[in-house]
Amino acid sequence: MRRRLTDIAFRTATGLCACVACGLLVVIVWAICQRGWPALSWRFFTEQIRLVGADGGIFYNVLGTGILVLTALAVSAPLATAIALVQAVYLRGRPLGAMLGLFLQVLNGVPSLLFGLIGMIVFVQALGWGKSWLIGGLVLGFMILPTVCVALVERIAALPSRYVEAAAGLGLRRSQIIRSVILPQTKGGLITGSLLGLARAAGETAPIMFTATVFAGATVPRGVSESPVLSLPYHIFILSQDSFDPAVVTKVWGAALTLLALVCSLSLIALPARLKNHEEANNV
Repeated sequence: MRRRLTDIAFRTATGLCACVACGLLVVIVWAICQRGWPALSWRFFTEQIRLVGADGGIFYNVLGTGILVLTALAVSAPLATAIALVQAVYLRGRPLGAMLGLFLQVLNGVPSLLFGLIGMIVFVQALGWGKSWLIGGLVLGFMILPTVCVALVERIAALPSRYVEAAAGLGLRRSQIIRSVILPQTKGGLITGSLLGLARAAGETAPIMFTATVFAGATVPRGVSESPVLSLPYHIFILSQDSFDPAVVTKVWGAALTLLALVCSLSLIALPARLKNHEEANNV
């Protein structure tokens, strides 16, 4: 009886905490939507920034954010696939594989600001590239690498061993098993991890403010070195701190609503894929 009451109290407390968290999220989203909606218009999405943010739009900011996110995806996806296969296939059940998993967990806990500082020291200063969209994409790609790796490793671990054993019984080598069995059956984990990682990368300011982005003056990058881009997070960061013009405040909330929509879209796209992976893992 006492244990039952404890379980009920624990579930009640957990439910209340979840309701409070969801309520705060709803309030924040509602506040952003209410204040940012008046700024949204066709001009807002198709024009570049003017008058230090008081006029114009965020076209090149959205474009720059997209370039950084796609570059991060191009960097993280192949690296995460290779690392996950090494950990879950080649080093499965070995101490080195456990150490690699621990390293990924530690890397996932590194503050994003440190990624930006390391990128600035290595690429901007040591290699002399200056601020560049490529550096920003590399930094963001390495930052989300643990998220993508863990999602893929979990999907590989959930793959029934009989699939691999059947392929091995047919005489396939390990590399052939990976290409024909493991990767096709676990690609959903890679997609889910990539989308979740990109949702995080799209909203990061610290890693790109030192390496890839400027407030104004950049359009479409035409090279690699000294080729920065505009971005939504840095745009919001600068305007929210340095301007008290009511017109600028409205633009800031509009940019925040746009960034929120981008991040939520990536997260919502990842949700069905994750649920499908979980259902497939339970059915096999």
